[in-house]
Amino acid sequence: MPKLVRFGLFEVDLATNELRKQGRRIKLQEQPCRILAILLNDIGKVVTREELSKRLWPDGTFVDFDHSLNTAIMRLREALGDSSDNPRFIETLPRHGYRFIAPVEEVIAPEPVKPQPAAGGALQPASVPATPAVTSLVADRPLPMDGPQRRRHFSVARSSFFLGVAVTAVLLLTVGFTLRHSLNRTASASPVKQINSVVVLPFENLSGDNDQQYFTDGMTDELIANLAKIRSLRVVSRTSAMGYKGTRKTLSEIARDLDVDAVVEGTVLRSGNRVRITAELVQVSTDRHLWAETYESALGDVLGLQSQVAGAIVNEIRINLSPEDQQRLSATRNVSTEGYEDYLKGRYYWNKRSEEGLNKAISYFQLATQKDPDYALAYAGLADCYSIIGSAIVGTVPSQEVAPKAEAAARKALKLDPALAEAHTSLATVRFNYDWDWPGAAGEFQRSIELNPSYATAYQRYSLYLMAMGRTNESLTQMNRARDLDPLSISMNFSLGWRQYMARRYDQAIEQLHNTLDLDPNFALPHLVLGQAYEQKGAYPQAIAEMKKAATISNTSSMVSGSLGHVYGISGDRAEAERILQQLMQQSKTQYVSPFYIALVYVGLRENDKAIDWLEAGFKDRSNAIIFLKVDPELDPLRSLPRFQSLLRRMAF
Repeated sequence: MPKLVRFGLFEVDLATNELRKQGRRIKLQEQPCRILAILLNDIGKVVTREELSKRLWPDGTFVDFDHSLNTAIMRLREALGDSSDNPRFIETLPRHGYRFIAPVEEVIAPEPVKPQPAAGGALQPASVPATPAVTSLVADRPLPMDGPQRRRHFSVARSSFFLGVAVTAVLLLTVGFTLRHSLNRTASASPVKQINSVVVLPFENLSGDNDQQYFTDGMTDELIANLAKIRSLRVVSRTSAMGYKGTRKTLSEIARDLDVDAVVEGTVLRSGNRVRITAELVQVSTDRHLWAETYESALGDVLGLQSQVAGAIVNEIRINLSPEDQQRLSATRNVSTEGYEDYLKGRYYWNKRSEEGLNKAISYFQLATQKDPDYALAYAGLADCYSIIGSAIVGTVPSQEVAPKAEAAARKALKLDPALAEAHTSLATVRFNYDWDWPGAAGEFQRSIELNPSYATAYQRYSLYLMAMGRTNESLTQMNRARDLDPLSISMNFSLGWRQYMARRYDQAIEQLHNTLDLDPNFALPHLVLGQAYEQKGAYPQAIAEMKKAATISNTSSMVSGSLGHVYGISGDRAEAERILQQLMQQSKTQYVSPFYIALVYVGLRENDKAIDWLEAGFKDRSNAIIFLKVDPELDPLRSLPRFQSLLRRMAF
């Protein structure tokens, strides 16, 4: 390859890696220049991303290879006035590499002229001939190649990242340094279409330490939460986003699954008390890489860093923010390093939704509030844990024991941050599950949705409230909104099936619950409610089979036992119903069993007075399980009884 080549209005000196446009030197950093030289040495041939990475960064280099290569390519295109959408010089082959596609000519340079000293001793530049001789190297431009949209993966950091001088050097170079990268939008490039919905894919952990996964997941969660503050933007919830961790699906496939316009993905690298977040935004319909940026901060300022990332994304997708949205997006506070880590660990275990996970989450949230008494999100996390562990689904702790703790934590969170949607949902849940303050619960749910229209949990729990009030159509509307925000969530899909069952749409419920079990066959609750739906259709063998599966998976929880005893009684197997009744009575001596589940068995045995006795006991201890008296199909045999009607009036629905 000659040392001096020309393409279009540009000349490149491959000996010095200098780029000129019509004789004027173009300022370009080292890596973009080296990429251009590599591509020009293989004109018309594809140079893979892997090959470029190896030639640019030797083994042991402390760098995020994929992101750095993307950045270098963007800067090279900016210098050339080129576009990835309509390339004149550098063509991208999605998920593969790049090639130089413009005709290139060799420039036969004249002998260099020594510069002459000017007055005062300064050197003057040598004159350059106006028309150097050229020789054509490439006559025809190769045709662009089509391909599927590329899936951008951020490479896992090498083990040497934490060894020796490399770490020190990079930290020194990057402390406090923010890189801003924008795609060059030339007149030939297609305009950016309106972006109204986005998913934040699970960020990749570059620490090389699996024990830091909770931290990386926490960064993903926080960015989702920040973007979800924008009312005009639909943000896919955390559960559905996390379903794509480690996926081999392309961005276009993910976007089609979730029905979104854009995708955010990135990496997190933590070294000691410093954190580096790299993120990029891709418009999927055009495969346009709209934005990429790297931020670094001390761990204690990571919330501010996350707000910066969210703000940059909002700016790129050109969302018009209301003054309230702007204030909520920019509002951040520093947290103690130790408190923040404990909070992330608490959310990590909270998301497991098991009794063991909830207890661990409570411990970590308590530690976070001790280390940082002003940490509103940690108090909201505590409130959520107490609310769930005393609910009908888990039900291992009497509601009267956890309700005051849940309320105190929720109120503390709101005192610290009145605009925290999660805390409003937590307080609404307490008022609904335990206080039975129906208007108060409705107001808090509505306020939470107003503050964060992308918070799927708020819609889900508001739907539960509406169902308890007997407003079934409204309940289903809210539940469908929740599922739209979190379409791959097992919890959301189950909840929709459960609402359909309570609305007595049994065929729809059966179909939805089967779809949920396709996502996770080992989830006990869909098996339980599927059995209840079969029971209402008179398909008792199928009902019993599903409930037995639920009993096996749940280790015979009292909730499952109550429904199984009920269906045995309804189907005429009195002996099995009485056996389960005795099991529940025995179980209640060693752990909390909601009176509601014992009442269910008595309903199945057609011993209505005893059933109402136990419902009264549930009312007395404010069991969360009895708040669906108005709509629960299993209680239909009791509805005409005066004692049951009296109980309904006292519930004041």
